[in-house]
Amino acid sequence: MKHTKLSTLTIFLAVLFLGIITGLAQEGGEAAAAAAKPQGETIAKVILHGGPLIIVIWLAILGTSVTMVTFVIQNTISMRAEKLAPTALVNSLQDLISAGNYQTAMEVCESKSIYLTNVLKAGLSRLSRGKEAVEDSMAEHALREAQVLRTRNSYLSVIGVVSPMIGLLGTVIGMMGAFATLGASGISDPRSLATSIGEVLMATASGLFIAIPAFIAYYIFRNRAQMVIVYADDKVNQLMADIPYAQLQGSQGGQAAPMPVMAQAQPSPEPPRYASSLPVAKCPACHGDMTVGQSPCPHCGAAIDWAR
Repeated sequence: MKHTKLSTLTIFLAVLFLGIITGLAQEGGEAAAAAAKPQGETIAKVILHGGPLIIVIWLAILGTSVTMVTFVIQNTISMRAEKLAPTALVNSLQDLISAGNYQTAMEVCESKSIYLTNVLKAGLSRLSRGKEAVEDSMAEHALREAQVLRTRNSYLSVIGVVSPMIGLLGTVIGMMGAFATLGASGISDPRSLATSIGEVLMATASGLFIAIPAFIAYYIFRNRAQMVIVYADDKVNQLMADIPYAQLQGSQGGQAAPMPVMAQAQPSPEPPRYASSLPVAKCPACHGDMTVGQSPCPHCGAAIDWAR
């Protein structure tokens, strides 16, 4: 629905723009030529009277005007700092990266495809490879994203070059027809000849009226693209400035490598117990086992006289 409304607005503005062009071109002609034109003759009748080639050329002029208005609207919408790096998104990513939630930040970038997220995603995906790899990847993707913006704007320059050539082609074809008529019937009606020449020059004037605003828009959007790209790159660098690359070396998927688990201390083994080689006797008082020569008894505490 959004694209349909945009297309309808583009066509309406292009037709309005072309109507202004043809009106200005017609008013810029000679007053005598306008007076010599038959009453009730419109621009559409003049175009149809020119033949198939003139009709095709005027359709091409209409097409270039529609295309120019389309690119002007698209560039106006897309070449904004808030479009390339929205403030709310920058703040959200800043909180995630500061907290070390790199995987969540990666998922946020994957869910929204704009300049900021595309460049930042390229850096987050290479955190485990070190700072140099991250910076190289972001620089490469930043060049790609910037090229997309500049390519769309360069079409306005193409329109500025092509539209006068299309208009000139229509003028040349119309002049060929006018001079062919002049060669066949002579110059018996110079006013009619001047009127025909004025009509064919409308094509050149229309091409120039398209080319001039196209060139102006091209240079305006070229400078604006540079400004918004610098702004978005600055936001990306701010987000990646405080990342601890040394701690993330060898991590996977943008997550820090888990800390090694310390091995639990094992209890020291008890010293082996060796069997006593001394003879064992019975306590005279309690008859408990005890070593010969031991006194008192470990069981009852009675003093033993082993000399007896």
